[in-house]
Amino acid sequence: MASQSQIYISILTLFLLINQTTSEQIENSESTETENENECEQRWIYIRKLPPRFNLDLLSNCSEYTFVDDLCPFLANHGLGQKTHNRSHSWYRTDPSMLELIFHRRMLEYPCLTEDPNTADAIYLPYYAGFDALRYFYGPDYNSSEEHGVQLFHFLQNENPSIWNRHSGHDHFLVMARPAWDFSQPLDTDPHLWGTSFLELPYFFNVTALTLEARAWPWQEHAVPYPTSFHPPNLALLDSWIQRVRRSKRSSLALFAGGGGFSATPNIRRSIRIECENSTENVNSFGYEKLCDTVDCSNGVCEHDPIRFMKPMMGSNFCLQPPGDTPTRRSTFDAILAGCIPVFFEDLSAKFQYSWHLPENEFDGFSVTIPKEDVVFRGLKILDVLERIPRARVRRMREKVLELIPRVVYRKHNSSPGLRTKKDAFDLTIDGTLDKIRFRLQEPDLVM
Repeated sequence: MASQSQIYISILTLFLLINQTTSEQIENSESTETENENECEQRWIYIRKLPPRFNLDLLSNCSEYTFVDDLCPFLANHGLGQKTHNRSHSWYRTDPSMLELIFHRRMLEYPCLTEDPNTADAIYLPYYAGFDALRYFYGPDYNSSEEHGVQLFHFLQNENPSIWNRHSGHDHFLVMARPAWDFSQPLDTDPHLWGTSFLELPYFFNVTALTLEARAWPWQEHAVPYPTSFHPPNLALLDSWIQRVRRSKRSSLALFAGGGGFSATPNIRRSIRIECENSTENVNSFGYEKLCDTVDCSNGVCEHDPIRFMKPMMGSNFCLQPPGDTPTRRSTFDAILAGCIPVFFEDLSAKFQYSWHLPENEFDGFSVTIPKEDVVFRGLKILDVLERIPRARVRRMREKVLELIPRVVYRKHNSSPGLRTKKDAFDLTIDGTLDKIRFRLQEPDLVM
């Protein structure tokens, strides 16, 4: 566990980085643009300067909500968490709720920052929405969750309002490190339901919200990958990991790593557990030692311990990704990182979520989709479907999965110049956000 002094050192370091004079960064951007005038064209971003109560002060309260996991240990290394072991260079105990902090740290080294909001193509709001939401989820403000975000809007309106009013917020974006459903409680609901009403506030309808899972209809939301535990600092470590995954022996046909599925009510997780338990463990004609393997991740035991599931994933051809409380799972990105072909049971689990990182037109090339209704209610056997896939196609699919690894990991801040030549999850998110904002601003009927 991180000591209190380590936590404050981490927060203080980030505070100094955020509040230091950015002239050096701007000069570097301008120098780079002089050398390559097209690099920052239509890519300038202004980081809105928010009072600490909207970000760093929230981190200071990391242990306040004792009824959820203590978040303090995961603040280390600017949100990457503590290393999995002392000699590790790339593996951390990363909590997905730290994406706001991880993203903010990476924004500080974005090459096309500007100090002039009037010349910026986009405005980044370093607001830690997920942290701020904790007091509405679990704390004393539960009955006023429709007020989440109101103070932020008042600040944007009153402090240098021309930045907000220039495009009525259409050029603003922020990261919300939870599924969008957690911020979508209808206004004036009595009794109060789970979540806050941030995304239901008309003030923010124009803002691009980058969430871990998006709803199907609101235009302003877009899903970005869950952070995994792998954050390489240089190209050699990334390439070394990919080669290790490529050479890994796949002794199981399929793997399910997750919790749930123990109830008597028919559901896809229950069907998966029953089928895995009834599968033979003898070597069959396909040469597998197991047809189906499981890793029990009940009660969150796998969340910060990648050793529990990465090795089994690397030993399986297919990783089953059934929906849980919501359609998406962090396990999807862990599986890709392990070179394990993801198997989905509904399109909302990934196909309709992560289009910037998992191209929809290539989806069938690196994944398998089996409708959950066919499994739960029509008796379709998942393992039969997977066994029928030719081995040559499986090899091609795995190569596609390996190609996706750099796209779905968040590399470590201050990474090597060589690694920066490969676009990671952060880079692709910035590209997609800028395109999304540019499209909106080019549609006069949409921008009021």
